[in-house]
Amino acid sequence: ALRIQELNDAFRRTMLGGRFILTAGVRSMGSNKVSQLVQLVQLFHDFTTDNDPYGEHDFGAIEFDGQKIFWKIDYYDRTLTYGSEDPADPSRTVRVLTIMLASEY
Repeated sequence: ALRIQELNDAFRRTMLGGRFILTAGVRSMGSNKVSQLVQLVQLFHDFTTDNDPYGEHDFGAIEFDGQKIFWKIDYYDRTLTYGSEDPADPSRTVRVLTIMLASEY
């Protein structure tokens, strides 16, 4: 889990090495708000046993502009067809970070 945590933190902080998705609700906030929200996701560090029971740093919840926002990192194979067999191996895994309104979950 520690290796997965390190890879997830590096990806989330830099947005490099994976895919990045904004839901329609988040996109509708406008580019200035989206930029602010992405920065909050990049800086997120409030991991607890409730929101991170496996220690992978793959989920977070943020209050932003009067709304609850979720972000989630999922692990896929290199073709984005199936889940990754080994999320600790970046040569076999594509990380996908999704930022969404809690109401879209």
